[in-house]
Amino acid sequence: MSARRAALLAAVVLGAALVVVIAVRTPWVVLPEPPGGRTPMDPTAGLSPEQIERAKSFAAAIRPASLASLVLGLAVSAVLGLTRLGGRLVRTVARPLGGGWVWQVLLGTIALVVIGRLVTLPLSAYGEVVRHRYGLSTRGWGLWLRDVAVSTGISAVTTALAMLVLVWLIRRAPRTWWAWAAAGAAGLVVIGSFLWPVLVEPAFNRFTPLPPGQLRTDLLELAEENGTPVQDVLVADASRRTTALNAYVSGFGATRRIVVYDTVLARLPDAQIESIAAHELGHVVYDDVLTGTLIGALGAAGGVALLGWLLPSTRLLRRAGADSPGDPRVVPLVLFLVAVGSLAATPVQNLVSRHIEARADVRALDLTGDPEAFIEMQRGLAVANLSDPDPPAAWQWFFGSHPTVAERVALARDWARLEAR
Repeated sequence: MSARRAALLAAVVLGAALVVVIAVRTPWVVLPEPPGGRTPMDPTAGLSPEQIERAKSFAAAIRPASLASLVLGLAVSAVLGLTRLGGRLVRTVARPLGGGWVWQVLLGTIALVVIGRLVTLPLSAYGEVVRHRYGLSTRGWGLWLRDVAVSTGISAVTTALAMLVLVWLIRRAPRTWWAWAAAGAAGLVVIGSFLWPVLVEPAFNRFTPLPPGQLRTDLLELAEENGTPVQDVLVADASRRTTALNAYVSGFGATRRIVVYDTVLARLPDAQIESIAAHELGHVVYDDVLTGTLIGALGAAGGVALLGWLLPSTRLLRRAGADSPGDPRVVPLVLFLVAVGSLAATPVQNLVSRHIEARADVRALDLTGDPEAFIEMQRGLAVANLSDPDPPAAWQWFFGSHPTVAERVALARDWARLEAR
């Protein structure tokens, strides 16, 4: 069997394994149907006409920019990856340092990532203007630029190192590189899940312990009742950047902690904060991070195996101006193929995410036993975060990682009806 066919076979096998994991681990039905049928969904979710109009006005202002940024970024990646322009750039930026293949890969990747970010920067700036206009962002432009620089730097460096390892493997093991790279990609997903709260989160927020008091005690007791004790309850200084409300559980085992935005503490009553925390603890008890990591690892490994079938294509190499898969000029092509694969996987990831989020909602209701607090919390989040309670179906299908507010309110009503039997 040729190396390309072996890579394609591995991609098919890994893809099949991914489908099985998604089918088995996704909670397709999170709540039994109550007697008399499901609660009819109110598309307003109980929000006032003024609140709905404000959310829809914000969405109408921000969605076109988001779509334009996505299309523009992909178009630039295609131009650089499917023409000789990208390969020339890779060689040019490394020339001052001797033009060796290592420098071509490292500096070329960094240049490509930075160019992609700079091209979409005006649209990002427009998005920030819109968020300021609607009171959602509190960042000054200095902090915004700092955040852009930090996120771009992290992305550029990590991508450059990954590309260096990939090209090294291709040059070292021309026939089996895809197998080693697939294993490495899966490993990186797993490692990233553990290191994210330790290395990346502190780059954007400062965290301080929630002062002793009834709320802290209740949150710690909630975690114990859930069977997932936490090390601490931390407050993130999110108000430096946004007025949005959020909370999450971060870390694993001894490093697990509940993180609450300071905006949440300022705007929501304790019962609603506990409902948010209970939702996040639901993710922990069902090992949703593990599920996401497993799906991500299989997807990454399968994607790299598919890359092992695509990359040796003479037609693709000729378009990119590369002599072989181990030629550094192949870097722009690889980045383009990864971008296309990530975009294609987005609706599948969000489909799984919506069901997982719904299950966590049910767990929050089970833990707190307070559907009214849950409903008011969802409405409060929708108002503060300017969430459209009933977005267009196509938008929700492709980009919606959570159920809509209207769906979550109806779910809480169903839960209350089942409990009242």
